[in-house]
Amino acid sequence: MQLHINQNRKKMREIGVIFDLDGVIVDTAKYHYLAWKKLADKFGFEFTLEHNELLKGVSRKASLEILLEIGKVIISDAEKEKILVEKNTNYLALINDMTAEEILPGVLDLLSFLEKNNIKYALGSASKNAPFILKKIGLYNKFSAIVDGNHVSKAKPDPEVFLIAANRLQVKPHSCIVFEDAIAGIEAANAADMISIGVGDGDVLKNANYTVNSLTELEISYMEKLLSEVNNHEARPRGIR
Repeated sequence: MQLHINQNRKKMREIGVIFDLDGVIVDTAKYHYLAWKKLADKFGFEFTLEHNELLKGVSRKASLEILLEIGKVIISDAEKEKILVEKNTNYLALINDMTAEEILPGVLDLLSFLEKNNIKYALGSASKNAPFILKKIGLYNKFSAIVDGNHVSKAKPDPEVFLIAANRLQVKPHSCIVFEDAIAGIEAANAADMISIGVGDGDVLKNANYTVNSLTELEISYMEKLLSEVNNHEARPRGIR
């Protein structure tokens, strides 16, 4: 895939692109599932792949609350903190051997396109392990900004993570494109007045402005359309969709 902006296009304003990590750059869902399932097994209840879908795009703390609700398990706040540490330890052990081979199809082509056309991009992820993963797969130094779970006080669907990313890119929120694979992430992007691109099942991500099954679908005409829309996208008062 060779992507280049049509140089005859009218001059564009500053545009930024923000990526979620899990399910967009890499697929770590399987590792999260195994780490959460190990905890569920410890508590004595079944945790399925369908249950794991409920945790996509959700912070670690909120994910634990969902897990405990599934198993109808009640524990103290102190115990929750211990469990969160245990889960993260299990997860880090699983992702420690990640390599660039786990970068999802279409990602490197898209990043190359953005770089060649001087479009800055950032990461906006709920994962507190995002920097670790990016270093493992060799992409850490490519991002102009990295905003993860360590930098926010509110989880998606609150737009905080994307608004911080836009600020660090020095780009206005309504001039940003967000690539997300989770419902909560799409809601966050929409709430931030950004153009939302759902990566995955279009029926599930129906509230996104656009959807693609994978980033490999991003051909020249598609990117031209996206960039044109962002260029013409006017900021709206907060709270209006």
